[in-house]
Amino acid sequence: MLKHRGFPGRMPGTDFQFTIRRANMKGGVHGGATKIIRRERFKDRKSLDRAADAAFMAALWASFGEEPFERGNLDAGRLSWLFGREVIAAEDPFDPASYDAILKIDVKRAEAAFPAVFAPDAVPMDFSDWGEEDDD
Repeated sequence: MLKHRGFPGRMPGTDFQFTIRRANMKGGVHGGATKIIRRERFKDRKSLDRAADAAFMAALWASFGEEPFERGNLDAGRLSWLFGREVIAAEDPFDPASYDAILKIDVKRAEAAFPAVFAPDAVPMDFSDWGEEDDD
């Protein structure tokens, strides 16, 4: 499993996880990787949940831009809030239960959903003080 160095481990001050520490080695062809699914984002979601989505998108954009990227240690639960809309499969066939799955940002949809992240005058987020997960 690829570890994305420099990617924030979680949103500060919250329990919203952005990365995982180690691969799940329980059974299955892919070591038990949690399947990425499309989760519905209802209008009544808490503002902190929406802020976590925006922060995660900002981290993806800062780390990968328009380039395809490997799922690696990115948290499947957090990816699932964006999957099928702002984050899409970049390979065919796509295996949603693989740490090796290739994804990409659908820039047009991401800009529409998270305009503050993509605004011309947006200040890139500084993740240096967010910290990474330990490498146990």
